[in-house]
Amino acid sequence: MRTSVISWSYRTMPWDFLLIFFLLAVIIPWRGWARLQRLLAVPSTTSGERMRLYFSSMVSQWLIVIVVAWRAFAHGLTYSDLALQGKPLPELVFFGLVGAAAIGIAHWFNLRRVGRSKNPAVERVKAIAWRIFPRSNWELTVFCGLAITAGACEEFLYRGFAMGALSHGSLPTWSVLLISSVLFGLAHTYQGRGGVIGTLLLGTVFGFVRILYHSLLIVVLWHAAIDIVAGFAGRRYLIENK
Repeated sequence: MRTSVISWSYRTMPWDFLLIFFLLAVIIPWRGWARLQRLLAVPSTTSGERMRLYFSSMVSQWLIVIVVAWRAFAHGLTYSDLALQGKPLPELVFFGLVGAAAIGIAHWFNLRRVGRSKNPAVERVKAIAWRIFPRSNWELTVFCGLAITAGACEEFLYRGFAMGALSHGSLPTWSVLLISSVLFGLAHTYQGRGGVIGTLLLGTVFGFVRILYHSLLIVVLWHAAIDIVAGFAGRRYLIENK
């Protein structure tokens, strides 16, 4: 994972990198949790409120990525360090699309199972879905844009930047994978304990694929597929069945 010589270790990491990791470990989890609490405090959301949520999330994610990429390149991280490579493209696209299809199908049936469950714990999931998932086709279209944004931006932040920066901090690969996965899990604190654990495990799989192929392309496709399916299946099984 080290393809350029950079003069820092995890003990002397640049101050702006430390701020970025603070953002990933504290600010983003807190912001997601606080936003969800505000949504749960109201009985429902209007189409306009959901659309503003989608657009504001897309804008904020791209702004964060732009700033993080700027600082990463400023400190000498390369496209290779950040796993922004597309070679061999046919192989990456093939495994990306096949994996996205498999993961998407599995996620669809899981959400169908959750939607039909009578477990009281599912009510919280449905309450969240009722407030954030799209209702109309136009909302669904914008939501798909958000899903693609999340796939690209979150993978860059957690599998691209975080793993690239940590790998240059003289940390062993297993700890780089673990730390980036924990950060990814914390980003989904708003989903509760199950969501944190689930995304931590998912992040570990994604991180392993990133290391194996030294590219984000596959995991971006997989991540986007999960979120896109959530929009379609969530509307059908978590909202219409509520």
